[in-house]
Amino acid sequence: MTVYHLLEKEKLLLKTLQKFTSLMVAFSGGVDSTYLLYAAWHVLGDEVIAATAVSPIHPAKETAAAEEFCRANGIRQVLIPTDPFSSSEFTRNAKDRCYVCKKQMFAAFFRESEKMGLQHVAHGVNLDDQSDFRPGLQAAREMDVLAPLAETGLTKQDVRDLSHRAGLDTWDKPASGCLATRIPYDVEITREALMLIEKAEKALADAGFSQSRVRYHGDLAKIEVPPDDMERLAAPEVRAKIVKQMRQIGFLYVALDLEGYQSGRLNRRIQK
Repeated sequence: MTVYHLLEKEKLLLKTLQKFTSLMVAFSGGVDSTYLLYAAWHVLGDEVIAATAVSPIHPAKETAAAEEFCRANGIRQVLIPTDPFSSSEFTRNAKDRCYVCKKQMFAAFFRESEKMGLQHVAHGVNLDDQSDFRPGLQAAREMDVLAPLAETGLTKQDVRDLSHRAGLDTWDKPASGCLATRIPYDVEITREALMLIEKAEKALADAGFSQSRVRYHGDLAKIEVPPDDMERLAAPEVRAKIVKQMRQIGFLYVALDLEGYQSGRLNRRIQK
């Protein structure tokens, strides 16, 4: 895409945001929600509020990064506690898990937005997100959560390019997603499993593997890194260190996925 067409999309986004008098943005600290919040803040100023869900499915480092962004830019933020474990439909981990979780989260956001007298709630879904299995998007549509990025035709790459032009550090941030996405469907989600996953992925990040996943298979941790990182991970000293850390965290077995990192990998089971 040419710079001209990219900036035309940005103009359309800003024009769309100008229609609102106030807005709550669901803000996780990821690439998409950061850019949406940034754009909305420049249009609406103090009439935009960042709402960040706090629960066991959200990595603590992501919540901390979201808080730091808002502090650094003087953007008002509310931390909204949610408890997906209060729903057995979530913990049983069927294919509608994300739908159930998003329904609960957005309900909490709407309750808070009403208290604050805000006009709308929006989230940072982009146009590319429509192509994957994302039942959470259905929940958002049913609840009339706005999707300004997707509605103005912005793709993931568009958002990254515009973020780069805006000087946002998140422009090349790897995708994260909630920790529950590391657990195969129909395997019960537990607090202990999420804790193990979070610690394991932090160990990989600390070792320099910023783009990684640890898929939870009970006693087995299945590690995904991009193919270009496999050789480095398999180097004797690095491999031994990672295996030792995974064992200390609580896994009995450690495996490397030879296909490499891929977002949404566990959706294969329901897309056959």
